[in-house]
Amino acid sequence: MEPKSRAGRRVLSVPPPLVLALLEHRKVQDAERQRAADVWQDDGWMFAQPTGRPTDPRADYGEWKDVLKAAGVREARLHDARHTAATFLLVLGVAQRAVMDVMGWSKIDMAQRYQHVPDELRQSIATQLGGLLWTGPDDGDGDEPTAASVPA
Repeated sequence: MEPKSRAGRRVLSVPPPLVLALLEHRKVQDAERQRAADVWQDDGWMFAQPTGRPTDPRADYGEWKDVLKAAGVREARLHDARHTAATFLLVLGVAQRAVMDVMGWSKIDMAQRYQHVPDELRQSIATQLGGLLWTGPDDGDGDEPTAASVPA
């Protein structure tokens, strides 16, 4: 499948635990390939049925729902995971140009569509701003107020 834009054709860097999971998946798929023998259809899919055919979208969606349920999170579309990934990059403070590259965006306005500012980030910003503007001796009693969110 061809990417939608040139920005979609890119090198992906993945976290080491995911690399290990993908290597394990490759071993499982190699075993499936051997079991399927002449029935295996090798079309180069990283994730395939036990015969090498593309994953059935309905089955894939069902597995996605099972993962969400097991994780104890609300129902969401698989595409919503892109919003989560983009928001994680925002929370991590990744530079917008790097976010564009990682997400495969050709235009910066995609950030407005995909990145959502969580309350925790707003509160962190308020705390940082408070520390910058109102510095003073810390009395060490642990009664320092935390940032609060109020309707604007």
